[in-house]
Amino acid sequence: MKANIGSADRVIRIILGLVLLSLLFILDGGIKYIGLLGIVLLLTAIIKFCPLYPIFKINTNSKNNSAKM
Repeated sequence: MKANIGSADRVIRIILGLVLLSLLFILDGGIKYIGLLGIVLLLTAIIKFCPLYPIFKINTNSKNNSAKM
């Protein structure tokens, strides 16, 4: 797995992941389980790889982008 998530993308994923996880504690009922999606965002930020990016040919990692040019 090559890293395909850049630093700005990682920061955004971490912030959104934490916000979504907080929904587990803020909301009531079944809608609060949407907050579990925050785990996915946090994991992809930690491993620097998003499995959907290669499908759509997206790469926000500037280190990999400059090597191809």
